[in-house]
Amino acid sequence: MATKKSQSAAVKPEDQNLIELFLDSMWVERGVSDHTLTAYGSDLQGVAVALDKQGKGLCSAARDNLLDYLAQRVQQGVSPRTTARLLSSMRRFYQYLLREGRVDQDPTAQIDAPKLGRPLPKSLTEEDVEALLDAPDIGTALGLRDRAMLELLYASGLRVSELVGLKLSEVSMAQGVVRVFGKGGKERLVPMGEECLDWLQRYKDEARAGLLSGKVSDAVFVTRRGDAMTRQAFWYLIKRYALQAGINTSLSPHTMRHAFATHLLNHGADLRVLQMLLGHSDLSTTQIYTHVARERLKSLHAEHHPRG
Repeated sequence: MATKKSQSAAVKPEDQNLIELFLDSMWVERGVSDHTLTAYGSDLQGVAVALDKQGKGLCSAARDNLLDYLAQRVQQGVSPRTTARLLSSMRRFYQYLLREGRVDQDPTAQIDAPKLGRPLPKSLTEEDVEALLDAPDIGTALGLRDRAMLELLYASGLRVSELVGLKLSEVSMAQGVVRVFGKGGKERLVPMGEECLDWLQRYKDEARAGLLSGKVSDAVFVTRRGDAMTRQAFWYLIKRYALQAGINTSLSPHTMRHAFATHLLNHGADLRVLQMLLGHSDLSTTQIYTHVARERLKSLHAEHHPRG
């Protein structure tokens, strides 16, 4: 059984002992292969080393400690599949510790596994986005409204349901933020940026009252009938503007959300910050965008390294 007991000098003896007890259990009770045991051991030793740097041991780790480690691994460029395997190793280990009475609760219980096999929406280049934003005819009230909607969608990364459901009371022009109620009613504050603020103010000053035609509405974005904009109507609009802009990529409101995340990462945004801006409950969801950061690092290396 030497395969499953690969020692690591960096792992504290008490943590290494727990890992080996777990591996013995997996081998005896479940007949797990040496290859799988080696993978479990390697995964858990990596966790133990990272926790030690946080002043924690395997038995004293909390959910946030493990999330920080997963986030670090994601930032290093590991794939969603590797992250899922790592989380699986951690789950099995902590379930074992729970059964053995060595911990009172499983810190992995509230950590979501990354979704595998989900195709990424095609992103837009920054030039594509500029062309899309310029597509509406801002000489009309409807065009001005659409420009403001597109600007806000790109500036904030809102979901389309969050965009069309936005209320006047949820927009602070003075602070430059929108208060968003996302999935599960979770609230977050998202900055808009000066360019978006300018277009939103212009829409409110020059177009919104005319579209309402005397009606009263608390919706930020309204139709020519004075009703709140719907998801379906905006979906149609963004596809029409994509054709006008000469964008051949199949486009949806979510494509703009993806562009928002992609371009932020391209310009050096932190993954944790991106998680908060997008309103993801778990970092494992945000990691689908890390391929962008990896490609950016490759291009920077190729451009600046003497042997790139």
